[in-house]
Amino acid sequence: MAWLQLRINTTSEHADAIGDMLSANGSQAVTFVDAKDTPMYEPKPGEVLLWPDTQVVGLFDASDDMKRIIDRLGKARVLGADFKYKLEPLEDKDWEREWMDNFHPMQFGERLWICPSWRDVPDPNAVNVMLDPGLAFGTGTHPTTALCLRWLDGIDVKDKTVVDFGCGSGILALAALKLGAKRVIGIDIDPQALQATEENARRNDVASRLDVYLPENQPQIEADIVMANILSGPLLELQPVIADFCQADGLLVLSGILAEQVPKIEAAYRTQFTLDKSAIDGEWARVSGKKHP
Repeated sequence: MAWLQLRINTTSEHADAIGDMLSANGSQAVTFVDAKDTPMYEPKPGEVLLWPDTQVVGLFDASDDMKRIIDRLGKARVLGADFKYKLEPLEDKDWEREWMDNFHPMQFGERLWICPSWRDVPDPNAVNVMLDPGLAFGTGTHPTTALCLRWLDGIDVKDKTVVDFGCGSGILALAALKLGAKRVIGIDIDPQALQATEENARRNDVASRLDVYLPENQPQIEADIVMANILSGPLLELQPVIADFCQADGLLVLSGILAEQVPKIEAAYRTQFTLDKSAIDGEWARVSGKKHP
């Protein structure tokens, strides 16, 4: 099937309304793209962020009467008759195959691999986490996740109790379990993230050592290792909660942090932790350390 993309530049204030208008006029899918190439930082689970200058993209069947649709859109007050747009054909491809071809097994550190289920495992003797893109964020492709996975690969996880705060897809929880953790507690504000984490744990035969909770149901626990790959705002706001999960002499790793945000994060956690040198990957960073006795 041939497709057309209609692109409309607007502001975050009007993006949702324009997206609804595109859907009402037959768009098969609507996406929001940054119109000024501003980086999109990873949101909290369940949160949708729109940029100050947003491009709304509607996907239409090539047989649709686009002149009529554009005329109708121009009658809306939020756009006006002279609104700027770009209409372009979308190359006809096997999109499912194209999507699948973009995901390859990825190695993190010496032992750890993240592998999509439709690919051959490169090293059967390695620690292989089978994980497909799905309901929740986290397949290892984002630098924040990669920073945490490399850190996990470099420490002793065997027989440890681990908290994965903001577990998303469960990628860090699964990696910890595959590396020998005795028990992992996954916590997330999004029920779909918990569902994804549990499903991925079953696929990797580690579900018996995993428990997941919404924040309001999370247990009181002091873990050997605490991981929180979220955002700098929640890391600062929830510092007491995250720190309390970590037992004396326990290990902590934090990510979802921009490089320029590192000093604030370090200042917030240094009172209770002896911090390692922070790791930087492009514009993203990882903060880690050991809790004071």
